[in-house]
Amino acid sequence: AMRAWVLLSAVLWCLPGVECPRSTLFNTKGFIYGQPGHPEKIYVKLHQNSPVLICMDFKLAKKEIVDPTYLWIGPNEKTLTGNNRINITKTGQLMVKDFLEPLSGLYTCTLSYKTVKAETQEEKTVKKRYDFMVFVNPFAPGWKGACNGSADCEDITNHNILQARNRIEEFFQSQAYIFHHNLNKTLPAMHFVDHSFQVVRLDSCRPGFGKNEGLHSNCASCCVVCSPGTFSPDVDVTCQTCISVLIYGAKSCPTSNKNRQYED
Repeated sequence: AMRAWVLLSAVLWCLPGVECPRSTLFNTKGFIYGQPGHPEKIYVKLHQNSPVLICMDFKLAKKEIVDPTYLWIGPNEKTLTGNNRINITKTGQLMVKDFLEPLSGLYTCTLSYKTVKAETQEEKTVKKRYDFMVFVNPFAPGWKGACNGSADCEDITNHNILQARNRIEEFFQSQAYIFHHNLNKTLPAMHFVDHSFQVVRLDSCRPGFGKNEGLHSNCASCCVVCSPGTFSPDVDVTCQTCISVLIYGAKSCPTSNKNRQYED
């Protein structure tokens, strides 16, 4: 029973009563404003929609701006025009639907607008750049709100595991009581020591994901997609170095022979 519970405990994320990591980047409406000169780090739950990225800083959003235009550049360094997965509004707000590992990376928006000097009526074009580093995370901060009662969500899984653990312990206790009080002494004796049944929590990440406190200081305990140049082939918590990896979420490190074939 103990060995099975070691395996079951691997899916635990946040136990009831244990504080889960939270992202300070989300406001109550799920919008994230840019900050000039400071890239925002955002963690999106796998297969969920990203928060709305706003091509403007919070201070500027409170002002009236003249003739604004917005230009979004995606992780592949190409202009984003919007498609069935990427939604860009006329006011420069971007949202990615059904977020997957390859969608991780740098999203950059350039805001251009005009200012007019009152004295001379001279027009001047101002440009501001906002960077958003977006990572995918199978158990991202905010997943409780994103689950919407889905049957496969981590909070439901967690609850079921803890409930199963309690029932297994109750089974041992009841069996020990029955064996001890049963008049048929041919049954083998069974003695259960209270609180001796334990559930061991394993710290692991799925392949292609790992933990990196230096890179993800505001989500240090999160399993985050491995960045380019790293990979994770198993359930280890660390992404290993591999200079030939150019994608997010790599699960293997290509050999030198494969690299030569690819380059040819």
